[in-house]
Amino acid sequence: MRHLGLKARMAVVGSALFAFYAVAAVVVMGVFGWPLWLVLLGSVAFVGVQYKLGKWMALRSVGAEDLPEDRYSDIHRRVASLADDMGIEKPRLMIARMGVPNAFAVGRKGNGTVVVSEELLQRLEPDEVEGVLAHELAHIRNRDVVMMVLGQGVASIVAIVAQWAVLLTGDNDIADFFLAIVVGQITQMLVMLFVFAISRYREYVADSDAASEIGSGEPLASALEKIQRGSERASESEVDAQVNALCIFGEKRGLARLLATHPPVEKRIERLRR
Repeated sequence: MRHLGLKARMAVVGSALFAFYAVAAVVVMGVFGWPLWLVLLGSVAFVGVQYKLGKWMALRSVGAEDLPEDRYSDIHRRVASLADDMGIEKPRLMIARMGVPNAFAVGRKGNGTVVVSEELLQRLEPDEVEGVLAHELAHIRNRDVVMMVLGQGVASIVAIVAQWAVLLTGDNDIADFFLAIVVGQITQMLVMLFVFAISRYREYVADSDAASEIGSGEPLASALEKIQRGSERASESEVDAQVNALCIFGEKRGLARLLATHPPVEKRIERLRR
């Protein structure tokens, strides 16, 4: 079975998210008096809309546009070949100015989109670009992008329920308002810790898949080195936090690494070259 470790982790994270959701549903039925069918219907609608809206907002936030096939025919050809080898449909290819060399994927097997930054295409060699694209296609094939988006949806639901529970059970004064904000933020962060855990592992899996598809880990390792150097020299990234979690590079340092969505790039490069 392909990527048993990733599937097992996704199952554990999915179970944890369902548990958080179940607690939130019980709170809603108890505090608001909603029937179970209305809670389920509202939750499905909320997550579904957030999934669609999240994909649209991710593309809009970086100003992504379709990658012209007449100017980048080689990239379209390489992606079509990789997608065919991976057994998925060729995703929509888009380009954006992100301020740093980067790339990310959204969507699922039959409806995926890969976005690359102008800075990435300017700095990387063709074989390095292919390594990055193979990495993003692996995310789509492994369905871990969907898990990330659904995780963010459940975290938002739980946070909203926690906020309203504080507001409706308190004295409705200004202190309760600020307490509700704090509780909502903490609750959302606790839920997202589970998503962050799988996020780091999925990067290793996608790196490994990319190396297998193109026959070597060196192109992607070299690409990550250039991406890291380009990110360090850039004055400011134009990618927001939620989109950054989907990107191929999103390293944090110091204590921020505890909540990082990506493993240290040095370890990724080491694994690719090993």
